[in-house]
Amino acid sequence: MTKIAWLGPHDSFPNPLFQADPDLSVPGLIAVSERIYPDQLSCAYQLGIFPWYSDNQPVLWWSPDPRMILKPQEFKCSKSLRKIIRHICQDVHSQILVDANFESVIRSCATSARKDQDGTWITHEIMNAYTALHEQGNAHSISVVENGKIIGGLYCVSFGGMVFGESMFSQKTNASKIALAALSAWCQKIGVSIIDCQQETAHLRSLGAAPIPRQEFLEHLQILINQTNIEQSWTFDKEILHHWL
Repeated sequence: MTKIAWLGPHDSFPNPLFQADPDLSVPGLIAVSERIYPDQLSCAYQLGIFPWYSDNQPVLWWSPDPRMILKPQEFKCSKSLRKIIRHICQDVHSQILVDANFESVIRSCATSARKDQDGTWITHEIMNAYTALHEQGNAHSISVVENGKIIGGLYCVSFGGMVFGESMFSQKTNASKIALAALSAWCQKIGVSIIDCQQETAHLRSLGAAPIPRQEFLEHLQILINQTNIEQSWTFDKEILHHWL
């Protein structure tokens, strides 16, 4: 059994595409670090690794097997959700905003109460690290706005032709689903074939996500990460939701 790597500021991640989990008693845990060092987050995502930990823990870096993904065309847009989408498209006071308020969205994801969940993995360090990634053009927010107030949204990461979903929140029923519907429609339009959802949950499964073997995910990632960069395309609005009507 290989020991889990403790990474310093200049150390490289073990590549889960070619290396087995270092500790089979903690499947998917790839490495540990004292903090999220500069550029470490970018390197991690391009290897299919992401941070997930709590405030009183070191930074834990994961690449789970299986991996939960959403193929944008398989997003489940129910009849009731289509009704809400139609209202948003017709309502002049409703908007979908992209990258207009990243810090507000990630803060809302961190502070929103969730069923059967005590606390949050979105620590202050996580918020700072992803905000820095946003400023570099590799993290994005989608917010659902009603009468000038954000009622839901999500944030995600993108490299090459790959989108990694991170977290969603709702302050009004189904608002986060609207944000994901917008992202899924845009991904279909722009040619993004996979949205990474990281870990399996019943909620994600109800929206069309499904698990695939980690090896399959990482092989897809190696192809998609080298595709034409999509960073200049993050400019859509609520018109993208017409895809579901």
